[in-house]
Amino acid sequence: MQIGIIGLPNSGKTTIFNALTRGDVETAAFSSGRMEVHSAIVEVPDSRVDWLSNLYRPKKTTHAQVQYADIAGLARGIGEAGGLSGPLLNEISQNDALLLVIAAFDNPNVLHPEGEVNPERDIALIESELMLNDMVLISNRLERIDQRLGKGGDAKELEAMKLERQILEPLMASLEEERPIREADLPEEHAKLLRGFGFLSQKPMLVVLNIGDDGDEEIAAPFTAKRRPAIGLRGQLEAELAQMAPAEAVEFLEDFGIAEPSLSRVIHLSYDLLGVQSFFTVGEDEVRAWTIPVGATAVEAAGAIHSDLARGFIRAEVVAYEDLQALGSMAEARKHGKFRLEGKEYVVQDGEIVHIRFAL
Repeated sequence: MQIGIIGLPNSGKTTIFNALTRGDVETAAFSSGRMEVHSAIVEVPDSRVDWLSNLYRPKKTTHAQVQYADIAGLARGIGEAGGLSGPLLNEISQNDALLLVIAAFDNPNVLHPEGEVNPERDIALIESELMLNDMVLISNRLERIDQRLGKGGDAKELEAMKLERQILEPLMASLEEERPIREADLPEEHAKLLRGFGFLSQKPMLVVLNIGDDGDEEIAAPFTAKRRPAIGLRGQLEAELAQMAPAEAVEFLEDFGIAEPSLSRVIHLSYDLLGVQSFFTVGEDEVRAWTIPVGATAVEAAGAIHSDLARGFIRAEVVAYEDLQALGSMAEARKHGKFRLEGKEYVVQDGEIVHIRFAL
């Protein structure tokens, strides 16, 4: 899973990236203008994994992971000349979701590309650039479809193109009304067809308002939209916190009156944004969180571990995390009837401990 961090120049993208990844990529009060991308993998904080690890004392503990990519800053009008440039478009489109950083702090030493801080305007500006790129793609595709339909040919191919046009034309109308594709209620088969286009405004988005050390995190509430949650974050403070030793970080949080770092919420929101969840496998060798889509079946969960387990699937042994935690051991879970055998079509729930029975 990969999430691209985008935003206007000087919005604090790299500061947020450093905070999320405990990185030390250099930041500056001006835009270099270069096409730069930095990426890093982050563990998804999960107290359930930690508890299971303490219970089983395995040789290895593996959390779920999210990869973040800090992408060069966007700017007003960047997509006007026929859509985003190839390298920039490729960097953004390969992500499963987007994290949009918006400057919500006043600093006379940091120049805002639009002259002044205005989160509402900046969100609309970036959304417009993404939608403009999608409009170019749809316009070009509709033109090619019309040309192909005018030539006749294979009936099955022509019917597929007609269906594609029926899907794309309403989306074009929505984009012209400044509604991103992610807000459209598309049937799954239509959404699947569109994935090949890499539409930027179709990607789920998390808006992070980068506030100052004394900023109010509640500033983000009005900017939440469909498939686009928003959160306020003290970017610089969190970046400094990420570089500290644990004991020093606790003292730092107490000095600022912060119960816990906001970054954990950002990472969890990123994970949720992708429509995925975790299930766990446990044992002496490893306790591990595995990532699957919400609604995935037991055989699909088996496939996430290894394709051989899916091919030879017999049954899934399942225990809810809450039951295991309450009872203290797998033996007690069995004794109290909390240990279940499930078949291929069973829909795995978030946090379940799953063991796959299979035959080679």
